[in-house]
Amino acid sequence: MRLSIFLLSCSLSIVLLGLTFSTDTPNLDNSTLKGKSFNNITLELSLKPFKNNDKAYIQDVANEIFTQWQALLRHTDTVSVMLWTSDGSEILDYKGSLTQPLEWARYIGNPNTEHEVGSGPKELSLHERAYLYMENPPKFTYGDLKFIIQTLKESGKRITGKPIRIGATFDPGPEFAKSEFKYKKHPEILGGNAMGHKTMVSCYATLNADKDAYAGFPKGIPADTPFGAFLGRQSQHFLTDLGYDYIWLSNGFGFGVEGWSSTGASFTGKAFQPEKLPDIKFKITNFWNLFRKECPQFQIQTRGTNLSTGADLARDGVDLQQIYGGKYNMLPPPNSPWAALDGDFGLEMVGYMSRMAELPDERYLFRYYTHDPWWVNSPWLDRYGSEPHDIYLPMSVARINAKGEVRLPTHLNFLTIDNSYGELPTQVPDEVTPHILKARYEAPTAPGPLVWVYPFEEYHRWAYTRPQRISEIYYGDWLIRQAINNGFPLNTIISTQSFQKVISSKSNYFNESILVSIVPEAGSSFEKQLINFVQKGGKLLVYGPADHASPEFLALLNLQNGAPLEGEFQVSSTITTDVLDKKYPDKIIHSALFSGGGVRTQVKNADDTFTKVLAKMTQGANERSVVWVRNKPEWQDGKVAYVRGTNSSKFTGGKLLAPDDPEELFTGPLLLRYVLKEFGVDYRIDKRNPSVKNPVLTIARSSNGFFFSGYCPNTTITHRFKMPQGIPILTGYETELRDGFSVYSMPKAWHRESRIFLEQNDGIVSCQEMTSGVKHMKRCLRLTGLKNATVRIYPDDTVQEGDLNVYLNTRYPWKSGRTAFKLGDKKYGKHYVVENVTGELVTFW
Repeated sequence: MRLSIFLLSCSLSIVLLGLTFSTDTPNLDNSTLKGKSFNNITLELSLKPFKNNDKAYIQDVANEIFTQWQALLRHTDTVSVMLWTSDGSEILDYKGSLTQPLEWARYIGNPNTEHEVGSGPKELSLHERAYLYMENPPKFTYGDLKFIIQTLKESGKRITGKPIRIGATFDPGPEFAKSEFKYKKHPEILGGNAMGHKTMVSCYATLNADKDAYAGFPKGIPADTPFGAFLGRQSQHFLTDLGYDYIWLSNGFGFGVEGWSSTGASFTGKAFQPEKLPDIKFKITNFWNLFRKECPQFQIQTRGTNLSTGADLARDGVDLQQIYGGKYNMLPPPNSPWAALDGDFGLEMVGYMSRMAELPDERYLFRYYTHDPWWVNSPWLDRYGSEPHDIYLPMSVARINAKGEVRLPTHLNFLTIDNSYGELPTQVPDEVTPHILKARYEAPTAPGPLVWVYPFEEYHRWAYTRPQRISEIYYGDWLIRQAINNGFPLNTIISTQSFQKVISSKSNYFNESILVSIVPEAGSSFEKQLINFVQKGGKLLVYGPADHASPEFLALLNLQNGAPLEGEFQVSSTITTDVLDKKYPDKIIHSALFSGGGVRTQVKNADDTFTKVLAKMTQGANERSVVWVRNKPEWQDGKVAYVRGTNSSKFTGGKLLAPDDPEELFTGPLLLRYVLKEFGVDYRIDKRNPSVKNPVLTIARSSNGFFFSGYCPNTTITHRFKMPQGIPILTGYETELRDGFSVYSMPKAWHRESRIFLEQNDGIVSCQEMTSGVKHMKRCLRLTGLKNATVRIYPDDTVQEGDLNVYLNTRYPWKSGRTAFKLGDKKYGKHYVVENVTGELVTFW
């Protein structure tokens, strides 16, 4: 063991020489990430890699940690290490003495069950019994933990040249270490049922009397002490004494009681209970205020729930607006790891986007799941299969703030850099880092083709003033979740409040985008802005019930409400675009509870020539129109589409709403993707039958290019693309043009750029990167297989007309074949057009 540490130390010494030199040369143009560097990168870590409580060994492990990730850490201002020391009970148990023995997370599995660690029948799962992660794991005291913290700070500063911050963690559950405090001494603080009945600490619980001495309560805990006050005071002592810089509240703690479930304190799965919301809001707010009173300065970082803003508010009383507005010096919750656990990218994306629509400030974080130090899985290697879909999809998300600025995540976290056995496999940072950097280099710089205008303020206000709308609040996010899981290519979000400020000062900002919104509040300024947007040429997709719409908005949609209907319907659609050997069923179930009320929507004036009905639902003699589009000549090419939306999922007793069986029932959220073809965004899928899962797709805009990122749960499917600009041609790929679409077969995870769009009937077209051989030229693309094509070229956004070169049917050194091009129609964005092209075209800039 000492020999291996010696060799590691020698290799690190050599590496450190080079690293020290590189950090002293800031003028080299090699670490800017083109202005997209991070404010902070966090390496999350358990104590398991410290397999020997020896100072030299601890130093060597610390050196290895920062060396492994150095290629990425050069792109951040600050480096943090978040320590998963225990389950947070190390904070609760702290008595103020550094010689106190430390109960730490030295287990694999759940150590807080009826079975002792390492005992019980062999067939027990890890959730029923835990094992020690190694024979004779080291023993630590709080003083040893303080040494580890100091060593990480010193090693990290020396190797990276960056400031190093260390974070502590508190988890409300039973997962990571034995907790006498939670499960034996004070079970009265348990409320949530995420890992069994009353297994999770409730943030608004109160403690029974306790005579034992604690750092913040040397005379014991008085009866009825709020848990928020106890945790806050204990945290203040613990963080200060051990040298921490911030605290992370994990697994939904501080955000209600049920962090993982589709039900909660205000939704039973059978009925909503809005009358409970004011009391829950008070309790949650009181927790944050009590915690901050006792622990006023340390930054708080949060995990949040596995769900979304609207769903959390309606089901568990999580008032994110109140929490964000409390000035608690906190970071908002990141994306959840659901995509890694069960492939539910729709839920991950909806949660991530809805929580960033409004923020406490401009900071927010993206978290990536590399290893799990407790449950014997390393998602990069096993759950993801070393495929980067959970990097490119969430990192393609763009947030637009009230100034009309694209804001990217400022913080990046890795859960975790060590695995369940305390190993630090270099394979993982070596493989993950290039994908993270590529996604960041190509991160959005402008709104995408779809922009979700999220009703953050409205949802929070309606929850307390219009309790009859609580099911609508719940339903909206679940509908978008299923739409994303069925290929709805959403990547950009802005709140309704920010949208109004942006559109007032930058009226053309969203001209290349389709706005996606609920029916706006009657008489609101947001409603007036949406109507004006459409009537001046904008594109708008409206979803959800129109029960509370104003006469003006009903007139825009040509909509009237009839009697509400629910239950089983026959659905008929003229926009079902996917190709299947076995077609989708024509039966659909609309549950009022899970779909924001019954179906009431009808076209008011069926003779209106500017209204086109695309989908209907029929129940006996009753018919409801559920999808239609409308555009009037005086709207300057403006168009509005309406999709009533059926959730097509229900509560079956599990954690999440279960989607309907696609072989038995039509999936209502598919209609959100299908209607996009009315705006020219036509994404179609060829597959065998309805049970084959649909892919997830985002289309982002970066430096004037289009970036397609996707995840294919089933790689037997075929993708077909058409955009308003024409047929997108993906750089580096070949495509067979078929029926006006580019056709591709894609791997499990993919991320590809398109800067070329065509108008061409058929043929096999290739777009390849190449070198121009001409000085000062950055990019060069070659297209082959063109037949009387119209070619639209989207160079980098800094390229001017005089910087662009286009050649036909010639090669280097470009002495002939130069051809003319023209500036394209501005409604398709900044691009250049070459017409009537046959053969090969090369463009460089």
